[in-house]
Order: sequence, then C-alpha cells, then structure tokens
Amino acid sequence: MAITDQIITEFKDRMRIGNYEDDNLQCILEASEQDLIIKCGEFNISSHLVFRELVFERARYVYNDALEFFNTNFQSQINALGMEKALSAIQVDENGDEVVAE
Repeated sequence: MAITDQIITEFKDRMRIGNYEDDNLQCILEASEQDLIIKCGEFNISSHLVFRELVFERARYVYNDALEFFNTNFQSQINALGMEKALSAIQVDENGDEVVAE
C-alpha cells in the first residue's frame, strides 16, 4: 500500500496541519495503515472510504499522543472491517457449499 500525496493532503486538511510535517505524517499514516491491515485485512485506502476514515482516526490518535485509546474507542469499527473482509472471502459453489476464496 502506498500513502499518496493526496491522502496526506486530505489528512492535513482534516487536522488543519500545515505543510511543515509531511514526512512525519507520511510515517504516521503508513504505520496506521499497516496496523489496520494486520487487524482488518487488506483494503485500498484510496477507494475504501471506511478504511481510510479508520486510518485517519488512528493517525489522529498517534499525532495527539493518545494511541493507547484508539483500539478501545474504535473496536466496533475494526471488527466490522474485519468481518467485511472475512465475508468477502467466502463464496458459495454450485452445490450451495461455502468455499473460502483464495
């Protein structure tokens, strides 16, 4: 996954942050994206709005030195994304049997 300049700009606009912290924000957003991919599964941050929102929220917690509260405060959203990913991997064959997609 790649945190694009557009993603950084969206996050800066949301947080009302100037251009002086781009490298720091890039690291925070990349770490947040990687952490959430581990917890929820792989999503495209550019096209999946709910995943992007969760990455931004985690990054906001990191930026404000409050990361220890993120998992508790966003557990239901993390679980919902994980379930979405798990359910999207299940397919039904012609016999009606569930088959896990590879």
